[in-house]
Amino acid sequence: MNATFKIWRGDAKVGEFREYATEISEGMVVLDAVHDIQRTQATDLACRWNCKAGKCGSCSAEVNGMPKLMCMTRMSDLPLDRPITIEPIKAFPVLKDLITDVSWNFQVKKKIKPFKPRPPDAPDGTWRMQQEDIDRVQEFRKCIECFLCQDVCHVLRDHQMHDRFIGPRFLIYAAALEMHPLDTEDRVEELREAHGIGYCNITKCCTKVCPEEIQITDNGIIPLKERVVDEYYDPFGWIWRRGKKKTTAVEGLKG
Repeated sequence: MNATFKIWRGDAKVGEFREYATEISEGMVVLDAVHDIQRTQATDLACRWNCKAGKCGSCSAEVNGMPKLMCMTRMSDLPLDRPITIEPIKAFPVLKDLITDVSWNFQVKKKIKPFKPRPPDAPDGTWRMQQEDIDRVQEFRKCIECFLCQDVCHVLRDHQMHDRFIGPRFLIYAAALEMHPLDTEDRVEELREAHGIGYCNITKCCTKVCPEEIQITDNGIIPLKERVVDEYYDPFGWIWRRGKKKTTAVEGLKG
């Protein structure tokens, strides 16, 4: 069986879709077809990939308008009666063909306060933690940084607010640190100000495209938003914290 592909070719300045036809066999994924086109028809076609096992996150692209990993998108799941479109993810600048410049993401990661553990609480110099607390953050560690969630986020994709919003991938990264039972760092102010968590309107589009099925919105972003609300917008929280400070000050004077 043959399939027709419309693949975007070009760079940041100019580009167009070009049509290719290639033979499809049982078990093929989109990345297989792209490699076959590279081998037989377009040796200069630029495509980023590495593991071909859905774990490196390198082969992100938009297939028929949907952000996907090409190595995990089976040809048998796509309609072959019309051309299959493949184009680069749209939240980041195009370098060439299907490759985008995602370096902004790594710069953002450096701006998030790193893990800061509390002192060991056991005689042997280790820590004691509840298993449920570990399970809570373990989900976030499955992220392969394919940046599909960043691509589908309208704040980054449509409004290009990269200077004010870190995107769902790094809200999840911050959640993994904030919710870790050993971490003592406070990132709430940065989440509200520099990281722009308020721009997320929890449409859950990031969760829908995650190949690792991380519950980005429900388990990560919403709890972080709640922390920001508790700190800055809850009047009862203000009263409680003010009372706590006064109590601490009085105890200090008595001491």
